[in-house]
Amino acid sequence: MGRSVTVHYAAAGGGAGGITPILMIALLFGVMYFMMIRPQQKRRRESEAMQSGLGPGDEVVTIGGLYGTVTGIEDDTVLIEVAPGVQTRYARAAIARVTTRAELPSETVTEDADTAKD
Repeated sequence: MGRSVTVHYAAAGGGAGGITPILMIALLFGVMYFMMIRPQQKRRRESEAMQSGLGPGDEVVTIGGLYGTVTGIEDDTVLIEVAPGVQTRYARAAIARVTTRAELPSETVTEDADTAKD
């Protein structure tokens, strides 16, 4: 008779213990999302915005460490001048970062107007 009581007790305890592993797995996925996936998506969006904002005159660094100046842009490629008269073609995704942005013509016009007033 003591044996059937033990079996019933184990069966009753097994139902409540089944929820705990599921909660732990859900918690693990939640932590992975906020610690790994979400920051990576943010970096990818920032990188795409930087690459889409490239323009002639921008000084850039490629993922291979090559420094150069953007001279032309096509759909998915960028022409970079790495030395005077030496241009190379790179994929837009190969641009790691922009070191110096080219000045826009409208900024130079306003600067010239400000200096003329002085």
